[in-house]
Amino acid sequence: MDMTEKFSLHGKVALVTGAAYGIGFAIATALAGAGAKIAFNCRSQSNMDKALADYAAKGVDAKGYIADVTDEKQVADLVAKIEKDLGGIDILVNNAGIIKRIPMLEMSAEDFRQVVDIDLTGPFICAKAVIPGMIERGHGKIINICSMMSELGRETVSAYAAAKGGLKMLTRNICSEYGGANIQCNGIGPGYIATPQTAPLRERQPDGSRHPFDQFIVSKTPAGRWGTAEDLMGPAVFLASEASDFVNGHILYVDGGILAYIGKQP
Repeated sequence: MDMTEKFSLHGKVALVTGAAYGIGFAIATALAGAGAKIAFNCRSQSNMDKALADYAAKGVDAKGYIADVTDEKQVADLVAKIEKDLGGIDILVNNAGIIKRIPMLEMSAEDFRQVVDIDLTGPFICAKAVIPGMIERGHGKIINICSMMSELGRETVSAYAAAKGGLKMLTRNICSEYGGANIQCNGIGPGYIATPQTAPLRERQPDGSRHPFDQFIVSKTPAGRWGTAEDLMGPAVFLASEASDFVNGHILYVDGGILAYIGKQP
């Protein structure tokens, strides 16, 4: 077989949750570029309208749906609509997520639960909704967007780290339960990614120096830079394609080497 065929997603249907912008948008665009038909969800019509315009500008004919990934009924309806409009879902990318940077002692249980509900329970609900169809068709790919916080702790992100650590283990458990059904469930763990949301942390200071957090991240990254959403495109296509059919339960960290690096001596 031509190796390029192993990476082709021609004829596949992919659902990328929370893909109105940012990492999810980049991944959905990459999957479309490899031949997949794209469905995505978001929770507001305003985000939906902007996302559809952004996809059109990229030449991607994406189908958007309003749905909350934490609501089992809405997710079941979402999957049914996609199957009717595009066909059975071959690829699920659990991208929807939030982070709340609040010191643990100042964080309410309500805030903690909200982060865990979206970042961990949501992927469980979405995976549970698509796995029966994948079993019936004899194949499936599930990609969970994990994080370096699946491995590391950091100040103010107790809920996020707990959820992403749980998502890492959910990834391994889906592999364990459904690998025999030819379903591969893997994760992508992005490093620090340059997005509009992190732009203030990368702005030059009045004296021309780097922002302190920018300096910190670059010094901790062997690649010497922040990642970009485009850096996640190739890994996503790989994990969604036949090229990764014997890769299962793995977290692919796309972090420029941070997790491999102890850092320079002060």
